[in-house]
Amino acid sequence: MLELDLLLMIPVAIIFLSMIAYLNAKLYKPLISFMEDRDETIRKDLEEANSVSTNVSDIKDEAARILSEAKVKAAAMKQKATEEAKTLAQSRIESKNEELMKAYEQFMAELHEEKVRLKNSLTSQIPLFKEALKAKYTQI
Repeated sequence: MLELDLLLMIPVAIIFLSMIAYLNAKLYKPLISFMEDRDETIRKDLEEANSVSTNVSDIKDEAARILSEAKVKAAAMKQKATEEAKTLAQSRIESKNEELMKAYEQFMAELHEEKVRLKNSLTSQIPLFKEALKAKYTQI
């Protein structure tokens, strides 16, 4: 039936083992090395993506912090400028009020002097008015 030929089995075993060694050296090791390199590259890319994602979130947080600080500073500057403008306006109003009060007091003093002069003038002319009235009565 089936006979095993030892002389034929030895070359087949040698060819089989040499083929396994050849395939291992030329096909399997480079293929496994390529797959390991690819896995390492994927792992590095994932780590880099995670670090970039972390960096992006850190940068976003930093930008948000800077924006909030800028808003606070802008509000403070606006408040300070408003207060300075109010103070300046108030001082101008006060100086204008003082100027107007001085002008008013001067006007009142001049008005009083004019009143006194008019009164004196009228008092000095009373005798003339009396005589003019007498002359009018006598004509009537």
